[in-house]
Amino acid sequence: MSEPRTGSRYELHLARKGVVESKAAQDYFALHPGDVEEVKDEDDLVGYVHSYEVGSTVDGPGLRFVGFLSGCFLRCQYCHNPDTWHKHNGHPVTVSRAMQQIGKYVKVLKISKGGVTLSGGEPMVQRPFLMRIFRRCKELGLHTCLDTSGRLGDRMTDDDLMNIDLHLLDIKSGDPVIYEQITHQPLQPTLDYAQRLSALGRPMWIRYVLVPGLSDGVDNVQKVADFCAGLTSVERVEILRFHQMGSAKWDKLGLEYPLKDVEPPDPELTERVRGQFRSRGLTVY
Repeated sequence: MSEPRTGSRYELHLARKGVVESKAAQDYFALHPGDVEEVKDEDDLVGYVHSYEVGSTVDGPGLRFVGFLSGCFLRCQYCHNPDTWHKHNGHPVTVSRAMQQIGKYVKVLKISKGGVTLSGGEPMVQRPFLMRIFRRCKELGLHTCLDTSGRLGDRMTDDDLMNIDLHLLDIKSGDPVIYEQITHQPLQPTLDYAQRLSALGRPMWIRYVLVPGLSDGVDNVQKVADFCAGLTSVERVEILRFHQMGSAKWDKLGLEYPLKDVEPPDPELTERVRGQFRSRGLTVY
């Protein structure tokens, strides 16, 4: 098994198996066979990991150990980790090896009232690995957080959700047409997952990426704000301002970055969008 890699989420990582699979598929945007297969929950389960960071303060409360799993069904126009789209682009790591890494930081994570966040890619692509890690973390008394689009929420059982203390749920648009334009996937599974979390009382931080000319429409934003206001367990909404930090990866992968001419939202636009969420009684960051 490969050594889990520490570093930055903005570093390009491609494992040999993923490169071979991508060349065979001839279409990097397509879902490859290895992306959609559901792995059995075996004893020392193997997952595919892009990298991990220690000390993040933007991926949940306190200091976080953040693991970036590979594999994702979405093809977001502003994705800053296109090297995580295909599961086998990540390096194979056993649950026991991953827990050895996490175990080094248990004390400081607890002291800081932090914990472990699994991000991606889309962690639900590797549900058995994801949940094995989270269950082990709960045994250690660590707070668990899942960063997800909710696209594969129907893979998760209610018992799974009870082992996840917080969801960072990305709702990328309130308009189904714009959502599909952004992600190449349908919106409804994400809305269904959010409503399921609400019904179960599972805490959520909603994340909304603000892209000028794409996700900034007044009506589109209002639809998301209205939807979030109808959920019972939303603790906060985070407006994430679009940036160009992922564009270099697209270039290195030989992909045309669709938003190369888009500037980050200015303060006026950002505040207007925040105001739309606040007007619905939501706590906004």
